[in-house]
Amino acid sequence: MTDEHDQGDGAGESGESGIRLQKALAQAGIASRRGSEILIEQRRVEVDGQVVTEFGTRVDPAVSVIRVDGVRIPPITAHVYLVLNKPRGVVTTMSDPQGRPCVADYVHDRPERLFHIGRLDTDTEGLLLLTNHGEFAHRLAHPSYEVSKTYVAEVEGNVKPQVLRRLTDGLTLDDGFAQADTVREMTSVKGRTLIQMTLHEGRNRIVRRMFDAIGHPVKRLTRTAIGPVRRGNLHTGELRELDAKELGQLLDLVDL
Repeated sequence: MTDEHDQGDGAGESGESGIRLQKALAQAGIASRRGSEILIEQRRVEVDGQVVTEFGTRVDPAVSVIRVDGVRIPPITAHVYLVLNKPRGVVTTMSDPQGRPCVADYVHDRPERLFHIGRLDTDTEGLLLLTNHGEFAHRLAHPSYEVSKTYVAEVEGNVKPQVLRRLTDGLTLDDGFAQADTVREMTSVKGRTLIQMTLHEGRNRIVRRMFDAIGHPVKRLTRTAIGPVRRGNLHTGELRELDAKELGQLLDLVDL
């Protein structure tokens, strides 16, 4: 095995391209090279849908789809994937001619040329993804990939169950049909209700317009999840990189 370690970088003497699979796993932080060989021995590693049993397997870490125990291992890439917990009152732009607080204020010290994926209304807080990977951003924002978004809305009034069901049954807005995937009441006190809603559409102000349509305008709105990415302990105004599991799941969702 030691010989394989020493010979595994770049193109081999036979002209093979890529790097050895155990090196790719080690570079991804999955295990040491020896630990990666054990994973391969145990048939826990697959490449492009095929379980690997040979240590000499070579991969291109930029394009090969590698999984360990079924979990996608994101490729090593120069791309950057960030999640911001956008505060209320911040404009979703990378510059603002009017000088208002904008998303760029939170990434001004990053060397990459970043852009946000989709938008959140200025009055809406919560998760917003940023990247410098154009195809990833395009696919994630495209409705055909149906990546879900979860919101928590504080709405006016106490919402009756039959009224709430209209959101999952679907209703017609001025730009077409809209339908939530799931809706549940979290709490309700006199004059206001807290509701969690998940949907996979991203039309302009769609959540607010759906609640307007059932007669319960939104007083405050927060996006708490984008697909597998959860807000968790990320405080308002904080930024973090996506972890390997989140990124692997998102890459799977958009077929990259």
